[in-house]
Amino acid sequence: MCCCLGWSSSNSSAQLGFLPARFSRVSSRPIRRFHFKCSSSVSDSDPLLVKAARGDPVSRPPAWMMRQAGRYMAVYRKLAEKYPSFRQRSETTDLIVEISLQPWEAFHPDGVIIFSDILTPLPAFGVPFDIEEMRGPVIPSPIRSEEGLKALHPIDLKKLHFVGESLRILRQEVEGKAAVLGFVGAPWTIGTYIVEGGTTRTYTNIKSMCHTAPNVLRTLLSHLTQAISEYIVFQVESGAHCIQIFDSWGGQLPPDMWERWSKPYIEEMVSVVRKRCPGTPVVLYINGNGGLLERMKGTGVDVIGLDWTVDMADGRKRLGSGIGIQGNVDPAYLFSPLPALTDEIQRVVRCAGPRGHILNLGHGVLVGTPEEAVAHFFEVAKNLNLSTLLEDRAVEVPKLAV
Repeated sequence: MCCCLGWSSSNSSAQLGFLPARFSRVSSRPIRRFHFKCSSSVSDSDPLLVKAARGDPVSRPPAWMMRQAGRYMAVYRKLAEKYPSFRQRSETTDLIVEISLQPWEAFHPDGVIIFSDILTPLPAFGVPFDIEEMRGPVIPSPIRSEEGLKALHPIDLKKLHFVGESLRILRQEVEGKAAVLGFVGAPWTIGTYIVEGGTTRTYTNIKSMCHTAPNVLRTLLSHLTQAISEYIVFQVESGAHCIQIFDSWGGQLPPDMWERWSKPYIEEMVSVVRKRCPGTPVVLYINGNGGLLERMKGTGVDVIGLDWTVDMADGRKRLGSGIGIQGNVDPAYLFSPLPALTDEIQRVVRCAGPRGHILNLGHGVLVGTPEEAVAHFFEVAKNLNLSTLLEDRAVEVPKLAV
């Protein structure tokens, strides 16, 4: 989410995609009206992250961070003071581009993720929302009945023009030196906000609907699946090399409930991507996914993101070598002495194995993270050599005598 949610103001009066007249454009970047065709073709010029997501041999794992653009950066805080509304920052093309490029210009990660939010597409299919400073997202009319379902309509992608414009510009700006990443929320996770009316710690309304109004919930999730699938294709056709699906609250379900109420809808979205954008890697991340790894693999995605509570070696063993894996340095390591951070990065990379690993944190960058630690993370990542690291591991772990 935004690469997760990070609101700071209740002022969300800015219209979608437009700055009020008193604000000038942040930059004069021209927007080329080109369209990226979904293709299954493979090219040597593909960004490193795309190659790793496909399982191609790479000399080092590509690296990026969830929430790599945000309040830990002084330049972001300064911009947020000038434009205090989170929705304005995340729904205005020039601001989206500027914020998305802040970590690129500072650290040159291998992935540049669009600054946005998993709730951004909601108004485009009939679910208005606001963001309040203390409460976060607020959906004034939660959907919990058949009557509530009447508000839903097919997604109007024209209302999300700022997303498409931003991705096109980002694709131009990085010039193939990094992958441009788009993202969406999974139907279950988006559904929790729509049913609960905002954030929640208990999920009681939506969980009870699984038993008291299952048909209503299925209809809602099916509608979200169709809308989000169209949104994914829109992002890819606008320039995203790769898509990450955040099922942020999927880990709040017991595994058997996730199997019934989240997995089928993710599978359907992945199927749409496979048919319409067959060359686009898809990453699935669930917070608290230790009990779901094998089930996540069954969705058909290319890469599974591990949170920091899963041991990388155990995650790789459980998932096998036939699927990509992303993560999973504990974000708190960025507050540790830099040598400790170096050791942890190397350990994670060794445990992930020789192919199909995207180096990342096990969750988003924490507020207050030192920028020098983020810079160190990427410096270490760029100087890794998989062959050397894996040879060192072979020496460190002698075979058992039989």
